[in-house]
Amino acid sequence: MALGFDAIGFAGVDLPAAENNLAAWLAAGAHGTMNYMAAHGSKRTRPSELVEGTRSVITARMNYGDSAIMPNTDADKAQIARYALGRDYHSLLRGRLQKLATRIEAAVPTFSYRVFTDSAPVMEVDLAVQSGIGWRGKNTLLLDRNAGSWFFIGEIYCSEAFVPDALVTDHCGTCTACLDACPTQAFDSAYKLDARRCVSYLTIENKEEIPLEFRAAMGNRMYGCDDCQSVCPWNRFAPDTREADFAVRNALDNCSLAELFGWSEVEFESRLAGSAIRRIGYVRWLRNIAVALGNVPADSEASVAAIAALKSRADFPSELVREHVAWALARHGVDGLPVAIGRDESLHHSLHDPG
Repeated sequence: MALGFDAIGFAGVDLPAAENNLAAWLAAGAHGTMNYMAAHGSKRTRPSELVEGTRSVITARMNYGDSAIMPNTDADKAQIARYALGRDYHSLLRGRLQKLATRIEAAVPTFSYRVFTDSAPVMEVDLAVQSGIGWRGKNTLLLDRNAGSWFFIGEIYCSEAFVPDALVTDHCGTCTACLDACPTQAFDSAYKLDARRCVSYLTIENKEEIPLEFRAAMGNRMYGCDDCQSVCPWNRFAPDTREADFAVRNALDNCSLAELFGWSEVEFESRLAGSAIRRIGYVRWLRNIAVALGNVPADSEASVAAIAALKSRADFPSELVREHVAWALARHGVDGLPVAIGRDESLHHSLHDPG
């Protein structure tokens, strides 16, 4: 398509099943500290309440996959979620949706709209399913037989009552590869994710200490996790992205943990300008890498560099970083100074809630 979208569909505005599922998920506390998931009441599941006059929703997919990027299994290398290896997708996708909406407006003068992409209380996957551009997989992500799941989703809430597209049949069958692959066993069952156990939540949304019970299982995953996507059979058919902005930057697909841990805050801010990673802030960047360095096999050749890197941050001003460094050093048989986690953390960088 001219604007770079891989699929576009039309959905209605009634999401009763999604509303019930969200309520149950929130009641179970599975959203963890993501309080924004409950902050907007029914506006999240009722598009016409979020944007008055909304009569239908246009949804769009944009692929970011790259078959040349393989999961990094080297314990001393950083494993970063594929979507975050390039430029932040928000502005690009939002800009393309704006262009699409403008074209529709030129043809339909009464057309009014608002554009969203992971930036407001919107049930993106549910709307995408309702618009027929995929089905919800057992890992809770949107799936397509010809494109897998390596794509971003955006929406145009609009005043026109477009005819909804037909739903796509669920093609997960009896496969449970995604559920079985989760390193922290974050799935209570098919289609039910407990975010509090998910590596993506622990490394991105979570602003405090990473619970001890999950640290070893995280391995070298220091920003997000793709395991449930990487093993999905449908991703064998996923095409490579055509967008230059989604290409790997800063060689983040093959960087050593020790090297990244050595970045100063200035380097972090400058090298990751325009990256989704930058939103977690420098302190959580170091926290995450400290855990990954602690998971480098002890007494291995790589552990020498890991220990040296960790020792360099042993007296870091942030208690959050120091505690994770002490834990990681202890994993290598090196005594660290355990510290209590303080709630008054002056170096915490707030994470923008994607909504």
